[in-house]
Amino acid sequence: MAKKETYDAGSISVLEGLEAVRKRPGMYIGSVSRKGLNHLIYEIVDNSVDEHLAGYCTEIHVVLERDGSCTVTDNGRGIPVDMHEKGMSAERLVFTTLHAGGMFDNSVYKTSGGLHGVGSSVVNALSTYLDIKISRDGYIHHDHYERGIPTIELENGLLPKIGRTKATGTCVNFLPDPEIFEKTRFSAAEVKSRLHETAYLNPELTIFFEDRRGDKAEKEEYHEPEGIVGYIRDLNRNCQVLHEPVYLKGESEGIQVELAFQFTSEFRENVLGFCNNIYNAEGGTHLTGFKTTFTTVMNNYAREIGVLKEKDANFTGADIRNGMTAVVSIKHPAPRFEGQTKTKLDNQDAAKATGKVLGEQLVLYFDRNLETLKTVLSCAEKAAKIRKTEERAKTNLLTKQKYSFDSNGKLANCEKKDPSQCEIFIVEGDSAGGSAKTARNRNYQAILPIRGKILNVEKATIDKVLANAEIKTMINAFGCGFSEGYGNDFDISKLRYDKIVIMADADVDGAHISTLLLTLFYRFMPDLITEGHVYIAMPPLYKAMPKKGPEEYLYDDKALERYRKKHKPGSFTLQRYKGLGEMDAEQLWETTLNPETRRMKRVEIEDARMASSITEILMGSDVPPRRAFIYEHAADAELDI
Repeated sequence: MAKKETYDAGSISVLEGLEAVRKRPGMYIGSVSRKGLNHLIYEIVDNSVDEHLAGYCTEIHVVLERDGSCTVTDNGRGIPVDMHEKGMSAERLVFTTLHAGGMFDNSVYKTSGGLHGVGSSVVNALSTYLDIKISRDGYIHHDHYERGIPTIELENGLLPKIGRTKATGTCVNFLPDPEIFEKTRFSAAEVKSRLHETAYLNPELTIFFEDRRGDKAEKEEYHEPEGIVGYIRDLNRNCQVLHEPVYLKGESEGIQVELAFQFTSEFRENVLGFCNNIYNAEGGTHLTGFKTTFTTVMNNYAREIGVLKEKDANFTGADIRNGMTAVVSIKHPAPRFEGQTKTKLDNQDAAKATGKVLGEQLVLYFDRNLETLKTVLSCAEKAAKIRKTEERAKTNLLTKQKYSFDSNGKLANCEKKDPSQCEIFIVEGDSAGGSAKTARNRNYQAILPIRGKILNVEKATIDKVLANAEIKTMINAFGCGFSEGYGNDFDISKLRYDKIVIMADADVDGAHISTLLLTLFYRFMPDLITEGHVYIAMPPLYKAMPKKGPEEYLYDDKALERYRKKHKPGSFTLQRYKGLGEMDAEQLWETTLNPETRRMKRVEIEDARMASSITEILMGSDVPPRRAFIYEHAADAELDI
């Protein structure tokens, strides 16, 4: 009989100070991947931006140091160093205590990107070391931490002074902890994109970037006096624009709203939302307010000037936004987000305020600029016409082959019909498909084999995309339609599977197939990604079979290296899997299909601007930009030799 475990007061563990952050870093920074790593820089930069919004900071310097650390310096007031009522320097309180910061006091920061007071302390907790110098009150004050623990003795509860200065500001240098992060090399491209974005949102701020890690230091300066209008121009730099950017701003119920939009000849919408300078990847109420009001105003104008007759149906929101590039930026005194990483705004008053400002300002603008109004409405007309044509075309294309999903020779469907419990695996090749069909739990797992590499949709026309047999099969299987700006009949509520899992071999060909599928989803069904339905299976690369003890699956070369350190040479044999087809059904279930033991990565979009431009570079027709990208990022490549 198993020994009974006691459950009493002694079973309750309390994580003191910053221990909780180190134990569960994903709760605070989203993940321990490159995305989470870069997030450390953004947390410190956002503190400096808050100083700028308060009216004190005009410059921020971000340096990626040769030793792998990052230094962020600003010319704000400097973090307070005087004695806090808790009995220690205010700076130390900020860097060692969760939920401590100036954003809780409205007299200090009316609007702030840091909301929970965890930014600085989290960076400190997840760094091998953090060194801070504060220039304030005529002195340079110094503090130092190792993995979140202070190493400098306070003098009467205050920081030691290491010099005199007339300047003010804060300088933070930190080195990410390799015990926490999968990789500790910052992505310069992603950091630069985020800093440039911050400069667009704060036209009076100048940000200096320097990367000292290469043979020659790379320097950039970001200052965008045009603000979000410049951002719009940048987003549309490779497009045929139809009018000058429109800029509107106003305030409602203490919420500042500014927005800019421009239409292009592309059949694609790109609407970005920001709250207190933080990009909201999953949108939120401010974007809902923007889209709803814009649709209403444009339909009213369409009827007023006779573009829509009495018997005509209104334009859909998708019709009106086809070709639109827009940036909506609000400053909210008390924003609420879903999650610490602030991807989705939740305040209902943000929708109301954005709608009110847009409704008033847009009417004033269009009453004075009839040509721009006609241009926008002609885009909506064109979009509606194409939508109707494409709907007919799609119906024809997708119904030529009359088959039910259950009897489709390719799709091995699952028995359950509740989408929230179902998942579909897209598998390359018949051999892997056969093993997967045998291995799966047919109750809730569907298998869709595809043959070879699907069409690269970035280079193809819409008719070629819709004529492709593999793509048609996927559209039919998912059940939620298809959207690329033309038809916009995509409806996420009709999705038949909660998880769409790309299951490709762990080699170069497998990576290429995954890339082609992701390009299809990103360009034609982006909501699948933004709403968290797309995953990539992580099959093992090796199977280690020791002479004594249990067998172990190893998922990458680092895991193999760790295994070799623990086991003597000759004490185990190693099997390398070239592809999923080499696994039998039992192995495939255990490693890739079983929810209890499998590893999967969810596909997310961190930076919309970068995602779009990189997809264009890597999957588009122009070769020179792709070659330049490969040269630039050669140092970040992981070679499978």
